Amino acid sequence: MPELPEVETIKRTLRPHVLGKTIAGVEVYHPGVIAVPDAVTFKEQLTGKVVTDLERRGKYLLFFLGDEYCLIGHLRMTGRLMLAADCENIPPHTHVIFFFAGGGGLQWVDSRRFGRLYFGKKEEIVALAGLDKLGPEPLDPTFDVEALAAICAGRKRSIKQVLLDQHLLAGIGNIYADEMLFLAGIHPARPAADLSGEELTRLYHAMQDVLKQGITNGGTSFRDYVDGYGRQGKNQHHLQVYGRAGLPCRRCGRILTKIKLGGRTAVFCPACQP
Repeated sequence: MPELPEVETIKRTLRPHVLGKTIAGVEVYHPGVIAVPDAVTFKEQLTGKVVTDLERRGKYLLFFLGDEYCLIGHLRMTGRLMLAADCENIPPHTHVIFFFAGGGGLQWVDSRRFGRLYFGKKEEIVALAGLDKLGPEPLDPTFDVEALAAICAGRKRSIKQVLLDQHLLAGIGNIYADEMLFLAGIHPARPAADLSGEELTRLYHAMQDVLKQGITNGGTSFRDYVDGYGRQGKNQHHLQVYGRAGLPCRRCGRILTKIKLGGRTAVFCPACQP
């Protein structure tokens, strides 16, 4: 699933090309990807709207359409949202096309159709999409070590599970959680409440470094993820532990270990993360 760096990269690649654009029309090939409203209303009410802003919240993209309306996209496992110069060459698994006045548009592509689109008035649609339940943004300037400590305080779940809980922290997924725990030297199964102040400080800085590196490298691509231009990211070439179970640690040479925590896989170095 695209995580914070991937969705941020998509936002940054799309933003200069969509701001100020008028949606001249919408084609829906598979209504099932539209969560709210029905496909007919979706097409009718989006037509004529102007994109005034594009932002990211957690793993969601938010297209603001004037003062009242918002289009929200959640890519989930295999979703792609790409610019199209003419919208005539339609990739396989394209389910929705947004046509811009003057030419070009956006294509919503999703081989497994897990992704969802939400459209409506801002206040209502943000709640319907679940954005009102998301935790703080880890890269927000107001998020600091004290905020991370408050999230971990009293929580007996593993730190890996806490990092993945979108109600506690928005945007972190399996890839970046493994990477930041390795960089911080913290075992993924450690209870969050047991982390010391020094460990929390290391984790906070690792979080900042790992997420920013992911954005700088254009996201992590293994199979499905591409940016708004259809380009793969490069961060997969910089991963230290994720996807490398059974291989030597790049730092110390010990074989990396894989365990299950709350139904999710965690990869770590038993020497660097005791």
